[in-house]
Amino acid sequence: MTSDELILTQAQELRRGTVVLACLALLEDAQYGYALLETLNEAGVTVDGNTLYPLLRRLEKQGLLTSEWNTDESRPRKFYRVSPKGSLVREGLMNEWQSLVASMSRLTKEIG
Repeated sequence: MTSDELILTQAQELRRGTVVLACLALLEDAQYGYALLETLNEAGVTVDGNTLYPLLRRLEKQGLLTSEWNTDESRPRKFYRVSPKGSLVREGLMNEWQSLVASMSRLTKEIG
């Protein structure tokens, strides 16, 4: 495996956990899956639909998201929104994220 391939693989591992936090942050306002996918990708949080949709279902099953179908348009869409439990988890994850960023900043300053 080349260095570039290794970096790509490891970067995917880093991103995997951040997608949960990004979804919980973005779904304060209800969005449907494809719009969320576009928002994440535009923000630089690259995620594939085959990853996002199962994640949304898992977060809903865990009680972190709620959903409802909108059938007002010609194509029904399932809208997701963070639940009260999801808001609490998001706050805890944000604290963990900020602590991790601070720790990594300290560590990388020592290296560089």
